[in-house]
Amino acid sequence: MLEQVMEALGYTFRDEALLRRALTHPSSGKEDNQRLEFLGDAVLQYIMSDKLYREHPDEREGALTHRRALLVCEAALSPIAKKLGLGEALVMDKGEELTGGREKPSVLCDTMEAVLAAVYLDGGMEAARGVVERCWPKEEEVSRPLQDAKGALQEALQKDGGESPAYEIVGQSGPPHAPVFRAAVRWRGKTLAEGEGRTKKQAEQAAALAAMKNLE
Repeated sequence: MLEQVMEALGYTFRDEALLRRALTHPSSGKEDNQRLEFLGDAVLQYIMSDKLYREHPDEREGALTHRRALLVCEAALSPIAKKLGLGEALVMDKGEELTGGREKPSVLCDTMEAVLAAVYLDGGMEAARGVVERCWPKEEEVSRPLQDAKGALQEALQKDGGESPAYEIVGQSGPPHAPVFRAAVRWRGKTLAEGEGRTKKQAEQAAALAAMKNLE
C-alpha cells in the first residue's frame, strides 16, 4: 500500500517509516499519526497562505483568510485523501474499521495532514508544496459550502486575539410549517451583516457568508 500511496502523491519517500506512521490511526495502539497531523496542519496553512498571497496581490486579509479556510477545511481535505487512497491504506483496529473509520471525513482529513507533514519531514517544504500543487483542486473547483462561512469569519476576526462574532435571530417570516429566520452577526458592537435561512443555523451561516463578502 505504501507504494500505491507514494505513486498517488507523486513523491517517493526516502524514509518510508514516516509515511507508515502518517497512515497509522490512533485506534491501532501503535505509534500513531497525531503528532504528524499537528505539524501537517501548520505546513498546509503556510503553503496555502503563501500561495494565496502571491496569487491575489490586491486582496485584503479577510478575503485571503476566507479563501484559505475553504482550501484547508475538512470538506476540502477529505475528498483529496479519498482520491489518494489514504483511507484504504490506514492501519486501524477492527472496531474503528467496522464503524466506517476508513470513510469518515474527519479521519481522512487528519490523515491527509499527517501525510503532508511526513512529506515535509522527509523532503522539506518544497516537497510538501509539490504535493499540494499536484493533489489539491484549483480554487474554482472547490465548493464553497455555507458551513465554512462561520469558521472563516471567526478566523478572520479573531486574528491577533480579536473577539469572536456574535449571532442573533432578529426576525422570522413565513408560515409556521415553513418559517424563514433572519439572523444578524455582530462584532465589537457593530452589525456586520444579516442573512436568512430555513433554520436558525442556516440563517447564521448566511449572515456569516454575507459578512465575509463585505470584508472582501
